[in-house]
Amino acid sequence: MIEQPRLDIAAIAPEAYRHLVAIEQALASRIEGRLLHLVKLRASQINGCAFCLEMHTEEALHDGEAPARLTALDAWEESPLFDERERAALGWIDALTLVSQTRAPSERFDALASHFSKEEIGWLTVACALINAWNRIAIASRSVYAPGFAARVRGRKAETV
Repeated sequence: MIEQPRLDIAAIAPEAYRHLVAIEQALASRIEGRLLHLVKLRASQINGCAFCLEMHTEEALHDGEAPARLTALDAWEESPLFDERERAALGWIDALTLVSQTRAPSERFDALASHFSKEEIGWLTVACALINAWNRIAIASRSVYAPGFAARVRGRKAETV
């Protein structure tokens, strides 16, 4: 059932919101866009966040991601469309998003080592924490995605650069 939006976190807690956006901007300069889109979408699938799924799908498609990969993301472990580096990252994102069930197993963490530096693993971990925070904010707020929102956000970022 679709409910009416109930909170506007940007208006209620503007300082917190600005800090989350600042972390988002830092991530964008440290994790390549294609992988960051997959990470955000995968966590959003697990969490069932419609707002974030719609937003990050729009962004990924805008940035040239193949629709087939986005469609297969929910079955990334069985799909040949993802390389080993992406698989390691997605496994880590799954483990962290479901941390109460998985306890972030060593085998998932160890799988990252051959593909990512310690710094990159740190930023992937931050990316997972942040998208999980956004998912929780959007779900708690009952946010409804308006098509084109991602383009408007990109436009604002371009104006500030």
